[in-house]
Order: sequence, then structure tokens, then C-alpha cells
Amino acid sequence: MLHRIILFLVCLLLQTFAAKAFQHTATDSATYFRSFDNTRIHYTSKGNGEPVILVHGFITNGNSWLATPLYDSLLKHHFRVITLDLRGNGTSDHPHDSLAYLDDAEAKDIMALATHLQLGAYRIVGYSRGAIIAARLLVLDKQRVRCGVLGGVGTGFTDPAWPRRLQFYDALSGKDVPELAAMVKNVQAAGLDQRALALMQFGQPATTAAEFALVQQPVLVIGGDKDEDNDTGGSLAALMPRGMHGTVAGNHTTTLRSPWFAEWITDFLEKH
Repeated sequence: MLHRIILFLVCLLLQTFAAKAFQHTATDSATYFRSFDNTRIHYTSKGNGEPVILVHGFITNGNSWLATPLYDSLLKHHFRVITLDLRGNGTSDHPHDSLAYLDDAEAKDIMALATHLQLGAYRIVGYSRGAIIAARLLVLDKQRVRCGVLGGVGTGFTDPAWPRRLQFYDALSGKDVPELAAMVKNVQAAGLDQRALALMQFGQPATTAAEFALVQQPVLVIGGDKDEDNDTGGSLAALMPRGMHGTVAGNHTTTLRSPWFAEWITDFLEKH
């Protein structure tokens, strides 16, 4: 299983390099804001319709959405599409204090962004680790989040002591984890912030089954039929009163680039 995780992370690194052509410069102050604890967060906003916030996965940044069929589909269907670099990623600040990633800090950044943009309501879409953060918005910002999409996740992250999270934290913190040695080597070769990545795993939140049972918004859980590390999400959808489940062809990496993935999500967001 771990060799598939490593392959996925390597693909994300390559995707990050490809996205650099789209990055804004650090001096583009119009696309930054100061979050609840003064952490500077980079974001983009395009379009003028109903707002949708896209939350990226691990070892990447908000620009990873720009080349996906979903991004283009949402714009064509007249949504306002908002992306951000979660703290520790891209051109947002990279705090190295472990406390900076605890207590739902990343979800609070998104809530602060919604306030900064004066969004009375919004839809949230997350993929992979981004879905783990997006799930927190369903709980913490239920007055403004109209509906949500959780892509590329199963039920593993509902466990606060999720072994996968702990293993990634150990590997990125310098401990010898042979199964993840290639991942760490690629992080270092790419010049990514290994300390920040470790702290993201350290502070990564869990949304428990009991919390999901109280989520009243419509939520689409969607995954690839060959995503063997995370399953297609049916068990996760079943935890929620209004959970829905969709499956498209693909593995954890290719699903995000699937036009069928984009079609499922766009249709769901238009109806909710």
C-alpha cells in the first residue's frame, strides 16, 4: 500500500513543478490576506458567480487546481472559483511552530478567507488531504457552507490516531521509515519545506463519525475506482445524513484530472 502512496506523492511533486508557471509573485499583495493569527495566506479568485473554495492536497498548493478539468468546468458554469495555498504550502507563510498547525488552524484560515472576501455563503471542495480540511468546514462553519465535496478519501482520517498520519509525521521528522524514504528524498530534492510538511501531519485534524452524523449539509464523497489506498468513499458518505457517493474511473492521482470527476462535482454544486 505504501508504495502506491509514494507514487502518488511523486506525481503531486511533478504537478507542483508544472504549476509554477501559474504562481503569483510574493509581492502581489492583492492576493494575500492576514489570517486569524497573522499568518499570511495566498489566494486566487476568478469569476463572479456563487463562490466555491477549492482545497488542495498534500505536497502541493492551490495552483494545482488550475490545470484540472474541474477548475475550467466551474468557471464555464459561472461559479466564482477561489483557491488558496494552505499554510506551509506555496507562497503562503510557512510557520515552523507546531502550535501553528493545531486546533483546526487550516480550517480557520479558510473561514478567515471567506470573511475577508465577505462571503455570506460558499461551497467547499477538497481533495485528498484537502478533503480532510474541508470536512472541518462542514462542522465549524455550518452557517456559511452550503454543501461540500470530499474527494479521494475514505474513513481512515476519522481516527485521531490514524497510523498513516503518524507514519508520515515520523518520516518527515527524520525518523527512519523505509517505506517512505523515497517520499522524503523527493521532498528534499524539490526544495520543499520538510519541517512545515511534518507539522501539517502533526496537527492534521480528525472529523469523527459522531461529528459526521451531525452534518446536515448535502455532501458528495467521490473517489476513483482504483484508489486502493482510500477506497471510493462509500463508507464515509454513509456516516452523514445527506451523504452521497460517486465513483469515477481512476486512481488517486488520475481521478483529479478526470472530466467525469469534474462533471459529477459541477452537477452536484449546481443542484445544491
